[in-house]
Formats: sequence, structure tokens, C-alpha cells
Amino acid sequence: MVAELSAIVAAGMGVRRGGRWLLRPVAFGVAEGVAGLAGQPGSGKTTLLATFATLRRPSTGALRILGHDSGNSAGVRAIRARVGYLPGRIAFAANMTVGEFVGYAAYYKGMRASAARAALKRLDLADAGRAELSHLPPDVRLRAGLAATCVHEPELVLLDEPLAGLSSGRPGDAAAAAELIPLIRSLAPTVVVTAESERLLTGWCDRVLTLARGRLTDGTPGAQLGDAAPEASARGSLARSVGGSLARSLRGPLSRVRAGRMPAGNAAGV
Repeated sequence: MVAELSAIVAAGMGVRRGGRWLLRPVAFGVAEGVAGLAGQPGSGKTTLLATFATLRRPSTGALRILGHDSGNSAGVRAIRARVGYLPGRIAFAANMTVGEFVGYAAYYKGMRASAARAALKRLDLADAGRAELSHLPPDVRLRAGLAATCVHEPELVLLDEPLAGLSSGRPGDAAAAAELIPLIRSLAPTVVVTAESERLLTGWCDRVLTLARGRLTDGTPGAQLGDAAPEASARGSLARSVGGSLARSLRGPLSRVRAGRMPAGNAAGV
């Protein structure tokens, strides 16, 4: 049974595009923690993530995000104020500086400039504010995207293949990814992150779902679709898989941005 208190609750939800099912109707829930969604290019994981961000509507069924119905305008406004969404590509911002990009996101979300400054500090970008995004290495560019995505302190963060730029095998990629994973985990109570392979998600995500041929399957041992894994179980699984070291590392980094809070705007993405 899907837990109604889950951040994401889908009831018979299906997504179609171009006459084919990207997601066949299914019931599932995503609770607190980090959920990974794996799928090959064209499988529909990006479209599904955009559906969670309310940029698309389900073709059938119902979808509730953070307790709000995504099927009506009031629910969409409430959801977008509490969700952070980072697409896989932010080419439109390539010529913006880090400070401009995060500052624009803060303005768009109805936050004060102090929130942008705090987000830059939170992601260790205080010294990179004047650098153009196009001139930055992938890991620093991702930090800028995360700062913009979380400038309004969302309760649910949706990240489309955030580590894709760090999987090419270049020197330093593995170390950069290892440093970013605890940051990603600490962004919000619930984080959904996509990747092309389960291998890229296993070991640091509390739950791994796979989307293939329109069917969603749960690769988490002992879990089934329709059941949102309890937080305690998810945390215990994480501690067993990495000896608890990563879980301990999450307690310190990245305190929440509290200064200058204003009512959030109605944009789901940056």
C-alpha cells in the first residue's frame, strides 16, 4: 500500500508521449530520503521527472506531491513553491555568471538577495560568483545549479542526471562525484535523482527504481512498488551498504538557508 504521507504519491498514474506509454499506469510512493531513477536514454525518466515537477500532466491517474493534488491549479502553485527542479541541461544560462544565475533563481522564487548569497556560501561558491558557467568545470557548474535549485529551501528536489558530467572517466571525476554525493543527499528531506544506469545510483541512494519499456520496477531489496519505504528502513539500508560513514558525513555539511525568507514564487524550476 502506498503511504499517503510520502512526498510523491501516484495512483494509477500513466504517462504517454508520441502514442506510446513512457510509464504504464502504476501506483507507487516515494518517501523521505534519496530515490534513484535509472533508465536508458529515451526511456522516459526525464519526462517522468518533469511530471513530478508539474511541468507535464499525467496522461491518466492521479499524482499528489507533498500532499497537494497536481491536477488542479491551486495544487500546482503549492507544489511549485516547495519543489526544486534541475533539468539535465541549463544551456540558456551558459553566459551568466554564477552569481547572476543564483540571484535570478532567488528573484524568480520570490526570495531576497540574502538567500542567494547564503545559497552560494552553502555550496562553497562564494569565491566563484563572478565566473561564467560556461567556463567552469562540471562539478562546480553542478554546484551552481544546485544552489539555484535550492535557493528557496524546497522540501522535494528533482535532479535530472546531475552526475552525468562526472562519469566520463576523466582524472578527478570520481573524487568530485564522491564529494558531491553527500551534498546532494542533504539538499532536502526528499531527493529524486536520475541516471542512465542502476550502477551509478546503487550504494548511495536509499531506493533505486528502474524505468524500461514503460514499466517501473523497484530494485531495492525487499521493496515493492506501491510501498513507500519507511525512512528508518532506508537509513538502515544506507548504513549497511557503506558502513554508516556517508550517513555520518551528512550531519555536518550544508546548513539550511534561513536568512531572508519570503513567500516562495510559483516556479518549479530554475
